[in-house]
Parts: sequence; C-alpha cells; structure tokens
Amino acid sequence: MGVGELSSAALPRSFFDRPSHEVAPDLLGRVLVHGGLAPDGLADEDGRVAVRLTEVEAYGGPGEDPAAHTYRGKTPRNAVMFGPPGHLYVYFTYGMHFCANLVCLSEGSGAAVLLRAGEVVSGLETARARRSSGKPVADRDLARGPARLAVALGLLREHNGLDAVLEGSPAGRPRDSVTVLAGLTPDSAAIRSGPRTGISTAKETPWRFWIDGDPTVSPYRAHTPRRRNAAATSVGAAPRS
Repeated sequence: MGVGELSSAALPRSFFDRPSHEVAPDLLGRVLVHGGLAPDGLADEDGRVAVRLTEVEAYGGPGEDPAAHTYRGKTPRNAVMFGPPGHLYVYFTYGMHFCANLVCLSEGSGAAVLLRAGEVVSGLETARARRSSGKPVADRDLARGPARLAVALGLLREHNGLDAVLEGSPAGRPRDSVTVLAGLTPDSAAIRSGPRTGISTAKETPWRFWIDGDPTVSPYRAHTPRRRNAAATSVGAAPRS
C-alpha cells in the first residue's frame, strides 16, 4: 500500500462537484467504506469493508461522452447520475454483476466515475467470505475488477442512490451506508492514464486512471463484441435497457 497512514477524514461534497475526469485521478488512494463507521473510522466490525481505490474510469455527460450511460439523456435506470454529486450509482450488467460509480458535477450533469479496482484495507474476512464461492481468493484479487469490487464491498441494487458524503458524526452513520475517506493518496508520478476498458465507442479517450505497479489493478482489455442480454460491462458502454 505504500508508506504513510490512512486518513479517516471524510471527503466533502465539493470534492465530487467537478468534471469526472478531474475527480477520477484524485480518487486513487481514497477509501470507500460500506458499513457504519466506528469513531476511529476504519476499525473492523462485522459487515464493514473498506477498499482503497487503485483503478477508476471517468465517464462524461449527455451528448458529450458516447461511452456513457447518460449519453442519450436521463432514464429511470441512470437517474442517480443526474442527482447531486457524491452519490453512489450502482447498476447491473450481463445479468450477473453489479458495478459501482460515484456521481460527479452538479445536479443534472449526468457524469460519474466507475470504481474499477482496489485493495481491501479493512474487513478482510468479510470480503473473503463474499468472494470465495467455496474456493480461496488471493487478497490482491478480492476487489480486482469492478464486479469483484462491488461483491467485496457487498454493494447491490438497493444501494443505488446512497449518499457517500459523510455529514455529522461518524459514529452516527447507519450500518448500511457508504462513505469516501481521504485515505492515502499516491505520489502523482505513480498515477497512469490510458484508454478505458472494454468499451466499443470513444475507445481512445484516456480516462482510465490507475496506480502504477499496484498488484490490485485489473488488466486492460480492449472491447470484444459479444452477444448480451443486459447492459455493458462499464458505465461506459451504452445500456440497452
């Protein structure tokens, strides 16, 4: 994870009230917690999992980014992306996976950052149990990829729309809540960017950001056409529902 101490200070809403391609690299090293916070922030508790983000992708708004769910405008499915910044947008893909995103820019903008991978820094046993499916999973793979990250954190459809900005006392945060903490950010020299993963349009837009050399970063995969019944694998490919 690198040198230094994780900060349990919560990020303010203003952090997310910026274009998604500016928020995305600044999210690297931040910690997403699912579960009520203890007074000391990251202390383990049954059901609480915290992931330090190591890979993300930015997606723009309507008419701007043809790879975004919101490109054609607001729908019941993507409505959360048009809400206030700092909320969680969770969607279901390929009839089997959930993926999580953080909404950016002011209400009505329709932009977000997809959370692609991270390191589990608290709640390891809970994350291992969620990810094992009867077989042991290496710690580096617990949240390596957007669907795995959502499973490790226990994020499901009912968490779509949760406010990830902490207001008030951490000890008073509900158990089934999400919070983004300051964490431990990498040196700027360690941040890399490149094309987004697995999308068929706007393929060359370099809005995928990751921490260079971190073992939890997922491998890059170019888009491969496939038959599908549901939405695509990232916030990026336009949904068919």
